[in-house]
Amino acid sequence: MGLHQAIVIGGGIGGLTAALALHRQGMPVRVHERAESLEPVGAGLALAPNALRSLDRLGVGARLRALAAPHPAVGLRHPSGRWLARLDTTAFEACFGDTIAAVARADVIAALVDALPEDTVRTGSPATLVTPGSATEPAVLRTADGEETADLVVAADGIRSATRALLFPRHPGPRYSGFTTWRAVVTPDRRPAAVGEVWGRGRLAGVVPLADGRVYVYGAALAPAGERAADGDERAELLRRFGDWCAPVPRLFALAEPERVLRHDVWDLADPLPAHHHGRVALLGDAAHAMCPFQGQGACQAIEDAVVLASLLTPAADPAAALPAYTAARLPRTTAVVAASRRIGNLVALRSPAATLLRDTALTLTGLLPARTLLNRSAATFDWQPPTLGGAG
Repeated sequence: MGLHQAIVIGGGIGGLTAALALHRQGMPVRVHERAESLEPVGAGLALAPNALRSLDRLGVGARLRALAAPHPAVGLRHPSGRWLARLDTTAFEACFGDTIAAVARADVIAALVDALPEDTVRTGSPATLVTPGSATEPAVLRTADGEETADLVVAADGIRSATRALLFPRHPGPRYSGFTTWRAVVTPDRRPAAVGEVWGRGRLAGVVPLADGRVYVYGAALAPAGERAADGDERAELLRRFGDWCAPVPRLFALAEPERVLRHDVWDLADPLPAHHHGRVALLGDAAHAMCPFQGQGACQAIEDAVVLASLLTPAADPAAALPAYTAARLPRTTAVVAASRRIGNLVALRSPAATLLRDTALTLTGLLPARTLLNRSAATFDWQPPTLGGAG
């Protein structure tokens, strides 16, 4: 049977990218988003070369690059301010042919929505999978308009994916990483001179300039799952944990509006799924491979998912036959990225003075290596090339 309609569950970056990729392939697609609006959380996003190449396939890469704030170098520091490692961004661009574009999440959402046909996205419209379909039967979903059928369902419904739980009920689901995170976007009176991360004992902070003078700041620390600031003031909690760290970390955290500081515990799918599809349903992004944020690859891998999925599906292709190739292409790669992100988290999690001294010494020595040697270690992630889409320009 030919593909008549695709339905995407979830209007985050992964779901919207999938919708745009399928649209570029000439497929009618609709996105059901539970929230009443697509107003994104107040945070930034680092789009690495692998994601930017994928967005180029969809015609929105140039728009997002233009919104990124350039910075000459990034690095890793000790809370005292001492540099552990530093990298010239021109060396990164020479190695991978592109930059890491730090943009506001709102800008990514807007770029994707603007490229979609009007009325593609339905907000305030939850959709729940009823049956995943088969080679001979369509998938069935329950929506606000009643039951609907689809030849393809893209489940981009996040780390607590109800779709994943239905398709793989024996999977243990996400595990708590041990970390909680804080995120905020602030507007300082001057651009921070030091860009990158600061690693301490069981915690880190990050500083990422955005466009228009804004700065994305974040922190992560070991904490019990579900713990929150005793007084409800997460900005004050940030200052309690990071207030004595090197500049500009305390100053930037102090600029955050308390009600706009986001705090979320970090969970990941440490146990890979047996497949990223079942029947006529493809799992995408956090629903398929939620990961710790320490590589900055969560959204990037969801974007990759979307382009790979769409490349395998054309109006004449039967998803039930094409989706095994999606699992074959994505499961090994995302499993490796999830594991690498967790390994980096294990380094951040070190708390004893001896262990952190060894870690910092190793990072300092590594930082003395030639830039090309360092960058080659990331080649498997950043050198990834997206497939061509039939409808892309």
